[in-house]
Amino acid sequence: MYTGIVAGIAPVVEIEENEGVRKLTIDLGRYLEDLEVGASVAIDGVCMTVVSIDGKEVVFDAIDETLERTTLGQVEEGAVVNVERSLKVGDELGGHILSGHVMTMGKITDRHARGEGLYILVENPESVRPFVMEKGFIAIDGMSLTVGEVTDESFALHIIPETLRVTTIGQKEVGSMVNIEIDSRTQAIVETMMRKMEGDS
Repeated sequence: MYTGIVAGIAPVVEIEENEGVRKLTIDLGRYLEDLEVGASVAIDGVCMTVVSIDGKEVVFDAIDETLERTTLGQVEEGAVVNVERSLKVGDELGGHILSGHVMTMGKITDRHARGEGLYILVENPESVRPFVMEKGFIAIDGMSLTVGEVTDESFALHIIPETLRVTTIGQKEVGSMVNIEIDSRTQAIVETMMRKMEGDS
């Protein structure tokens, strides 16, 4: 489990393409404390399992399902990714509970500075549209964010300077794809209401 409070960014130092598996080697540097093979780490919001550790370099395997559903199929050597270690009992919960199970991707359709912050508009994919609501929570590339204005076509994000400093979101351009996760609590509430409405009709 994760909170969507990204610890920072890390570079992808090597990518190895194998049949059905894409091997990502990431320099986790200062995020290595107590990390062991088999542990879970969120990479751009995607829950990944540590395959091996060599010094500061950590290897993760991404299978076809992950590559098709998330941006890890598009990431290149030299790129940087958001990193969050899994939640431990007693940790402060500063964001909202996430599983790291990305639902889909969305395309950035507009971005411009607003003071020291950033305004971003993301397309609103049909598969997550019922769960995206103004002032609700959403995870974008693993970042716990509050949704701004919402239409059927898109939703807005208002990014504060601290988030720009710690994460990759400020490097995203119009046309860039981002990972989208809706927290399970929101999914459960919305789906329950939808079933009830269908039953009443």
